[in-house]
Amino acid sequence: MSERANASVIPFKMDDEPEEGEIDQASAQNPVQNPAERLHMAEAVRMAEAIVFASAEPVSEKQLAARLPDGINVALAMTELQQIYARRGVNLVRVGDAWAFRTAGDLAFLMSRDTVQQRKLSRAALEVLAIIAYHQPVTRAEIEDIRGVETSKGTLDTLLETEWVRMRGRRKTPGRPVTYGTTETFLDHFALEEIRDLPGMEELKGSGLLSGRMPSNFSIPQPPADPDVLTEDEDPLTDIDLEELGLLTPRVTED
Repeated sequence: MSERANASVIPFKMDDEPEEGEIDQASAQNPVQNPAERLHMAEAVRMAEAIVFASAEPVSEKQLAARLPDGINVALAMTELQQIYARRGVNLVRVGDAWAFRTAGDLAFLMSRDTVQQRKLSRAALEVLAIIAYHQPVTRAEIEDIRGVETSKGTLDTLLETEWVRMRGRRKTPGRPVTYGTTETFLDHFALEEIRDLPGMEELKGSGLLSGRMPSNFSIPQPPADPDVLTEDEDPLTDIDLEELGLLTPRVTED
């Protein structure tokens, strides 16, 4: 009898072939079932990948919606793309209402030799940054009232230069003082999806950043859900305001 007659068939599956349970789980996570819709969504995911990859800054969902085909569920497309990159060397992360590619956290050590050495912020700058982050919108006078000491213009200028802090409006009070708030660059640097992801009092105590013997009436305010929306006691910055603050070149008028 030949060796071929004694041969047995050994079942196998391709590495990329999903098992039945995996198919059911993927279908449950993805409501798009129609093959044509799936193909349309897959192409939109590829387009979103190209847009975010080519951008030097996080790309907002509004910007993506303007460039992707009409009718595409941007949130669903980005969720699919995020899952694709979940176990890769770079991950797709959400920054506020925007998306960006970032080196996977466990591989950050590979980038250490290419990391730019940043100058450390002074204690005063860190205190002011924390006050702005938690109390925004906040004026310079309010910052000084919370700290109990005068805040130099240089401290605020340093935070503005880092692009972690921005001038967001003017308070509707005498003198119309400028109000300050954080930026998406701040969220990106500290790996926060939104401003309300800032640590609370218990987390700060647990990390040793707050004393366990704080006054009983001490509390940490909750930042606004959307720091881009002006409050009722704020006016938006106008071109005249920006010129006065040195943020806009004055327009030259001919006599």
